[in-house]
Amino acid sequence: MDELMRVSFQIIAAVGGARSSYVEAVKAAKNGDFDAADELIKKGDEGFIEGHNAHNGLIQQEASGNPVDMTLIITHAEDQLMAAESFKIVALELIDIYRRLAEKN
Repeated sequence: MDELMRVSFQIIAAVGGARSSYVEAVKAAKNGDFDAADELIKKGDEGFIEGHNAHNGLIQQEASGNPVDMTLIITHAEDQLMAAESFKIVALELIDIYRRLAEKN
């Protein structure tokens, strides 16, 4: 497996796990377990950072004059990275709404 393929799969696995943690965090908040929701967001952030750092390595490689070939797999990895980041934003908003509803009840 070439290096670009390896990094692509590293990004996909890391941010896929992050997105799953963000989804689980929303479910925990929906059930009123805000401590678990907060922990799941932190766990998701760890995976997201891992994926982001791997992606950043590719950006640094290209910036140093060593171009990265755009393939379908790296495009998919970048799509998953952005999807996880977007879902985290939505998850934090949903958790906040669930928290406010719980405080009112």
